[in-house]
Amino acid sequence: MSGRIWHPDAFDRPEQLNGMEKNRMLGHLGVEIVEIGDDFLRARMPVDHRTQQPFGLLHGGASAVLAESVGSWSSYLCTPPGEYQVLGLEINVSHLRPARSGYVYGTARPIRLGSMVHVWGIQVTDEEGALLSVSRLTTSLRRIRKSR
Repeated sequence: MSGRIWHPDAFDRPEQLNGMEKNRMLGHLGVEIVEIGDDFLRARMPVDHRTQQPFGLLHGGASAVLAESVGSWSSYLCTPPGEYQVLGLEINVSHLRPARSGYVYGTARPIRLGSMVHVWGIQVTDEEGALLSVSRLTTSLRRIRKSR
């Protein structure tokens, strides 16, 4: 896909999205959206006591949270604000190598943007750009019913 994929009225600054996550799971894990490109969304997550498993490695579930979050936010940004709920249908994550410290970065790019189903490819890398995991997320868009 080429060109800008986001809805014209969608948020265009990471700090707008980060403010919505402050007291939710992403805020508690230290996840921050750092970049919204024309066709990708990128967030970072610290590898620390909140995101490590007992042996000091990045927890696979934390990688899945990062992947699902950047994919879900990406779907949301493709829709008219306030008109759709984005619901995760399926995620798969292949863990390729570990991380012990620093930050990891999750980048979502569209595979397919249908009218009611989106499929996203997400790569999680370390600060040097080494690929740590790859994911595919399928989201469903459900129209919000307005009360009469």
